[in-house]
Amino acid sequence: MKVLIINGSPHSDGAIATALKEVTNILNENDIETEIMHIGHLAIRGCIACKKCYELGKCVFNDVVNDAALKFKESDGLIIASPVYYASANGTLISFLDRLFYSSHFDKTMKVGASVVSARRGGNTATFDELNKYFSISNMPIVSSQYWNQIHGNNKEEALQDLEGLQTMRTLGRNMAFLIKSIKLGKEKMGLPIKETKQNTNFIR
Repeated sequence: MKVLIINGSPHSDGAIATALKEVTNILNENDIETEIMHIGHLAIRGCIACKKCYELGKCVFNDVVNDAALKFKESDGLIIASPVYYASANGTLISFLDRLFYSSHFDKTMKVGASVVSARRGGNTATFDELNKYFSISNMPIVSSQYWNQIHGNNKEEALQDLEGLQTMRTLGRNMAFLIKSIKLGKEKMGLPIKETKQNTNFIR
């Protein structure tokens, strides 16, 4: 069992990394492998709606998004993490996620998803909701914790002082491990839920 983690912060050892360390330690203790991809410092362009991915089986821009798609396909869970920029996620991460979810056409049903956010003061819940929408449109169960998956601090040192935030991350790790293992057992016994042929309704014809 494996969880792919996308760190959308440009700082590889900041508040987000501090939060993710709490989560990964718990996942690893529960025999779940983790891999972190740091993408917040990269130049990643957004989706241009060319739909070439339907022909190529991958995004037309052959960069870290296509690398992540291969890892995502083989993972049982995905964590996406971002600092708060103007009550929203890092723009680089959003460009990455738009292309990742749109261009990867494999079935994501019952892959487990979780979002982690950090802020100096405000904007965490708005960013948390924004990131969870990628899961909720993809048949992916969302992992919760004892509080929204957020930590406060302007840097690593301040984040380490948010004891409730750190505990929230550890609880998230335990809940994610439990859910991944439970879904694995469920798939072995019952398989995946039946899927209907997708219906698209356009409001303007």
